[in-house]
Amino acid sequence: MGNILYIDKPKGMTSFDVCYRLRKVLGTKKIGHTGTLDPNATGVMIVLFDKATKANQFLTSDNKEYECRVLLGIETDTLDIDGNLTSKQEYTIPDKDLIEDTLNSFLGESMQEVPLTSAISVDGKRLYQYQRENIEVELPVRKINVYKIKLLEIHEDGFSFRAKVSSGTYIRSLARDICHKMNMIGTISELRRTKVDEVDLSMCDCLEEIEKDNYHTHELLELLEKRYQTVEYEPIDDIYNGKKIKLDCDTEKIVIVHDNKAIAVYEKKKGLYRSLRGLW
Repeated sequence: MGNILYIDKPKGMTSFDVCYRLRKVLGTKKIGHTGTLDPNATGVMIVLFDKATKANQFLTSDNKEYECRVLLGIETDTLDIDGNLTSKQEYTIPDKDLIEDTLNSFLGESMQEVPLTSAISVDGKRLYQYQRENIEVELPVRKINVYKIKLLEIHEDGFSFRAKVSSGTYIRSLARDICHKMNMIGTISELRRTKVDEVDLSMCDCLEEIEKDNYHTHELLELLEKRYQTVEYEPIDDIYNGKKIKLDCDTEKIVIVHDNKAIAVYEKKKGLYRSLRGLW
């Protein structure tokens, strides 16, 4: 039995809520996830439990894919339909060419303003705390990359698009910026994460089935070997004892494997590999 679950998160639950419910099913207090989804969002969520939680820092996603529905004519303080209304505007639905040209203009690298509802820290305080306390703060910006973006459908009140983006990209902010570039305002009314790196919705179990003890688990090595070079090493006791080792490898980080299990993550420094984290 592995220590990873791929879940299709339901709407209306926080990522913490999902982990809380799974603690009872799995009978463990050691549980976490590799990336938060907003309560109103659904889709792929990777949950780690027991010893797999030790590898969380090494499983940051390089890219994620979303499907997003945008409601035109309103803007909220959270940039989604659950927030408080901050602006309202009369609108007409843009034509297909304008929407597609605008979407395509966001391809590649750009700088994105972090939303006020995020957990990013500014001067020792989370941004969402500034929002709750109604304190003005200068929002940080970060570099993002939009690898692919495609118009899916035009609706009577907006449009839907799919985007594959780098880690750290806020889809709510992307949707806002797309609308602003068309001289309009809009907010997200539906958001679904369809893929995290190699894990897509077809591989996910729903929470209700998991609670009925009907689910699949995955091995930690399944995710790590997609990101890092793996190395079989003997004597394995050297690894368990955290010894520095010499290997003919060029990559900065490697995963030591024994009996088809991920045992440790090592990092190269001054010609030797040193233990970063034991995973047993």
